[in-house]
Amino acid sequence: MYVGRFVVVAPGIGAYRVSSRSFPNRRVADRDGTLTVGPTPDAPETDNPYVSYNCARGVRTPADEPLAVVGNGSHVDPIAEKLELGYPARDALATPLLALDFEKDDYDTPRIAGVVGAETATIGVVRRDGLVVEAVEEPTIVATYETDSPEPYAFAAADAETPDAAAAATEVLDADFEHPVCAAGATVTADGVRLAFDNDAE
Repeated sequence: MYVGRFVVVAPGIGAYRVSSRSFPNRRVADRDGTLTVGPTPDAPETDNPYVSYNCARGVRTPADEPLAVVGNGSHVDPIAEKLELGYPARDALATPLLALDFEKDDYDTPRIAGVVGAETATIGVVRRDGLVVEAVEEPTIVATYETDSPEPYAFAAADAETPDAAAAATEVLDADFEHPVCAAGATVTADGVRLAFDNDAE
């Protein structure tokens, strides 16, 4: 099944995967602590504004709480900025998603995102037909196609005794959905945020 790009979050851990039929020549890179999706050196040139973006960031709130943001587009940065200003996760997700709305491409692609704290997780999606933002206690997925409303997801990385960002990225990259390209993972503890990525799609 092709679900497109997707986010999985649970308290303490999250991940994001790029799945693509149209632009498979992409990878995640670490740019000063922010994970960015962009074209590989051999990728064909494109003027598509949705191909490159920051997909994972760690932030600290005014109360010094570490949080991670994961998502599929330019909304990741304003979500992170609002968290840094002290917005609750629900509002930090809802405000940019509503303002930027679904992607204005041929498919009206939804924007998806999640905010992960050490003990909390919140997931959001804006589609042509609505906006959903939910606090969740168990691993939850939302995707751009098919699974475009949050629903439970079997996420082994969330059950690990010690959460591992690299394991989270690899698990979603290896998930049984079509056209995997690259993935990012994030873990959050009281000590801070760890980010990792996996570009080795089979």
